Amino acid sequence: MAGENFDTEDKKEDTSVEETKEQEVAEESEADEEAAEEEVKEETTDDEPKEDEKSETSNKKKDKRDELIEDLNDRLKRQMAEFENFRKRSEKEKTQMFDMGAKNILEKILPIVDNFERGLASAPEKEGEDGFADGMRMVYKQLLTSLEEAGLTPIEACGKPFDPEYHNAVMHIDDEAYGENEIVEELQKGYMYRDTVVRHSMVKVAN
Repeated sequence: MAGENFDTEDKKEDTSVEETKEQEVAEESEADEEAAEEEVKEETTDDEPKEDEKSETSNKKKDKRDELIEDLNDRLKRQMAEFENFRKRSEKEKTQMFDMGAKNILEKILPIVDNFERGLASAPEKEGEDGFADGMRMVYKQLLTSLEEAGLTPIEACGKPFDPEYHNAVMHIDDEAYGENEIVEELQKGYMYRDTVVRHSMVKVAN
């Protein structure tokens, strides 16, 4: 009977030892599982961008968009300024070309005006004495009116001081009755087109 009790006690001890080992293994496996789960959680947490990183990324995107908008606005402003300069330059060139063309035409018309004046100088002074002369006077006045409307104006000479920008002195006299460099006679009338001299006046200058 005593031997049976020892055997039974040995079996109980073996069983308790095995149960203890099984519990330890189970606890170790649970601990391993928990550790693995925590590692997975940490990895997923590390992979997900933080709020600060998200805000920095969005700010970078906004900054790039702002830079692009500023660059496009700057380009647009420069192109508009270049177009405005081109428009002004084109208008100025057109005006200069028009003035040059008008000046060339007026230079060719002036000899005709000179011939009108020479012819009328020899015609009767009183109107009504010669119908042909009266008709020429009317044509001459109409021609001068049209030229004035186009911008042609005569240069004043007689009694004015000599100015090389407007006058061309071809004769010189000494006469105390006149002032120094005073124009005493106009030999050929000069004209201006707007602010440009078309033909200088040919004059006689005193003193």
